[in-house]
Amino acid sequence: MNDYAELPVYLFKQGNNFEAYRFFGAHLEREQEQDGVVFRVWAPHAKAVSVVGDFNSWVPGSHPMQQIENTGIWEAFVPGLKEFDVYKYCITSQEDELLFKADPYAFHAETRPSNGSKVYQLEGYQWGDEAWQAQQTQQDSINSPINIYEMHAGSWRVKPDGAPYNYSELADELIPYLKQMNYTHVELLPLTEHPFDGSWGYQVTGYFAATSRFGTPKDFMNFVDKCHQAGIGVIMDWVPAHFPKDDFGLAMFDGKACYEDPNPRRGEHKEWGTKVFNYGMPEVESFLVSSALFWLEQFHVDGLRVDAVASMLYLDYNRKDGEWEQNSRGGKENLEAVNFLRKLNGVILQRHPHKLMIAEESTAWPKVSHPVQDGGLGFNFKWNMGWMNDMLSYMSTDPLFRAGCHNKVTFSFFYAFSEHFVLPISHDEVVHGKGSMINKMPGDYDQKFAGLRTFYGYMMAHPGKKLLFMGQEFAQFSEWSEAKGLDWMLLEYDAHRQMQAYVHDLNAFYLQHPQFWQIDCSWEGFQWVVPDDNQQSVVAFLRRDAKGDMVLVVCNFNPVERTDYQMGVPVAGTYKELLNSDDVKYGGSGLHNRAKRTRKKPLHGFEQSISVSLPAMSTVYFSVPQPKPATAKPAAKKPAAKKTTAKTTAKKTSASAKDAEAKPAKKPAAKKTAAKSAKG
Repeated sequence: MNDYAELPVYLFKQGNNFEAYRFFGAHLEREQEQDGVVFRVWAPHAKAVSVVGDFNSWVPGSHPMQQIENTGIWEAFVPGLKEFDVYKYCITSQEDELLFKADPYAFHAETRPSNGSKVYQLEGYQWGDEAWQAQQTQQDSINSPINIYEMHAGSWRVKPDGAPYNYSELADELIPYLKQMNYTHVELLPLTEHPFDGSWGYQVTGYFAATSRFGTPKDFMNFVDKCHQAGIGVIMDWVPAHFPKDDFGLAMFDGKACYEDPNPRRGEHKEWGTKVFNYGMPEVESFLVSSALFWLEQFHVDGLRVDAVASMLYLDYNRKDGEWEQNSRGGKENLEAVNFLRKLNGVILQRHPHKLMIAEESTAWPKVSHPVQDGGLGFNFKWNMGWMNDMLSYMSTDPLFRAGCHNKVTFSFFYAFSEHFVLPISHDEVVHGKGSMINKMPGDYDQKFAGLRTFYGYMMAHPGKKLLFMGQEFAQFSEWSEAKGLDWMLLEYDAHRQMQAYVHDLNAFYLQHPQFWQIDCSWEGFQWVVPDDNQQSVVAFLRRDAKGDMVLVVCNFNPVERTDYQMGVPVAGTYKELLNSDDVKYGGSGLHNRAKRTRKKPLHGFEQSISVSLPAMSTVYFSVPQPKPATAKPAAKKPAAKKTTAKTTAKKTSASAKDAEAKPAKKPAAKKTAAKSAKG
């Protein structure tokens, strides 16, 4: 083994080669005064491996690879090859079967239905996002606004002939829309290479290749670069939980279990038709951690949403009795997967503390978003699937019966601050017969829109970062399909255009009010006012920022108008309406509140209270006045200059004091009058 290979191979075998893609795969190099490509692949069970492609008419053995000192790593230099040449590895298994496999470390691939790997020079792109990168290193994501637009690149918008936009065209169309709608981030369903459109990218065959459906890897770099220059963060879905069985992919790569767990009770998700990675194999650890870092470092992606974490954590996930076996401690936890996730997050966040590592984890596994040293998995955010399921169930319930399930609105606060949460209304909620968001709402046409506006207003005010899947911002009626573009023609209709305007204003309100994001993970940023009015389906609460400034949020989840709804408030003074989902410009009835003065009537644990009008099915935000500073004490009186005039001076001072006391006494009286008037 030469000196160049010794360290990468050693680290790879230890599970610690976190940039394995620099060594493995296909790399344009010059050897012995010849230009060509060096190929390296891990195939520990293979009898022989060769490189095949158009350059040798796909004849096995024409360009054999040599194993590097019994490491299971094979290597060859093929002169004369150039960028974009197509190749595969021909692997001879122990049973003498010839397997034609795509390169696990390829940077580029043929466009479906072809599936060969392509030689590609990754270096050379000139980035222009230095200002963004510098800003991100100073970012405190936990206490910053994060409002994510989740999207599928192939079906957000398509050309008249049905063809998708390429990466560059997509950037030019998408970025102005994201800026206009006040989103902070875009999250892309997986863009790692995948053979089947219907998998939406979640069955990956190329963990280092941006899908060629929309262009080259440098085209995707340009997409990310343009987003950053416009101030938009880019999150990408990443799938280390499983991979498909396609014969050219990772499954049984060298004729035996290589990337997958060899135990049949651990190595397969039968429901999905996929294989499960062997997280206890060091070479697989190197492969997966390298893939994650690859997108963050080579493509400047700002974060990864790690898919299907629950399926990694539990040995019995979607398995019946007899289809799984306990771990070495007698439990159902996948201990190797737990250790892998901790290692993954530790490596990434040590190198890049400002990157986002988001877990799609649907169970009550503790401390998902807590540091590893505190017993956590090390993610910095977790999708709040419990909140999502409860609220979609509640919003789908006929308002006549919501009183009986009021706890679905309030239950999330028993655990809201146990993790750093993202509130996800994702693609999974608008497919497979679940209906679009607007069609989940009960009632007639207008009531559906009112219900959706109410829900979005509640979601925006609830603690946690925000995520909304494309099309739901303008209330698309049909379920999402990856096979066609969104129904943008709906914006020709008032109700859909008004819904889009409402989401635009909600997003702007969120950005402009740190009360909604600055203390997102602590009770210090939240306080109940009315949690228990299940009979009227009303909740009210306060959101507070680091300075103590507050916004009062009131949600009426019933299609009944409340014209004299009384609630306690924390500060005496005037409360003003800031945003109302029932505004006429959003398609509502236009019932608003004038400025409301408090009255000294204890209610809900507060000394002051107000009476407000709640439109039917609405969310209303109110400003909370600043507490008045304490009145300063009067200055000490000067001693009398002469004894002979002391009595006279005292009389004058006493009279002045009485006058001074009499004048302020009028102000409280005026307050009482105003309060009485407001009540009337």
